[in-house]
Amino acid sequence: MFKFITTLVAVALTLLTASAFAQSAREVRGGSPYVAIENEPAPKLIVDPPLAEGLAHGIYWAQYRVENLRIVSVFGDAAAKVSPRIGHLHVTVDDLPWWWADASDNNTVDIAGLKPGPHKVKISLVDANHRVFQDVTQAFVVTGSIEHSH
Repeated sequence: MFKFITTLVAVALTLLTASAFAQSAREVRGGSPYVAIENEPAPKLIVDPPLAEGLAHGIYWAQYRVENLRIVSVFGDAAAKVSPRIGHLHVTVDDLPWWWADASDNNTVDIAGLKPGPHKVKISLVDANHRVFQDVTQAFVVTGSIEHSH
């Protein structure tokens, strides 16, 4: 009987502890798309350093995540007013005068064909009208390249 009571108490404590640390769906995923969010917190872009495995082959792979914004391929004035916010990324390589938009939310920016040596990538988190919320720039060195056979 003592063993049964001890086990019961242990299970109860485990359940109480787990529920004390559980987060609501809103805390994890953000607000419902059916209700406008007043005073939304600022969007934030977090980019990890590029993976060395890619740099050894002339490839920039950097994982990212965003907070307080959903990455989707929707653009224009009406989309800029959606709550919770939506947007996408702009990616610029080595200060070139052009960039490309990434609205895939695949969580990794990948750029292939980089020559060995120093490079720079700027990733911008932007709204549906391409207005910048935040830029993250990374300088890195490509240590190798992909061997092509002809």
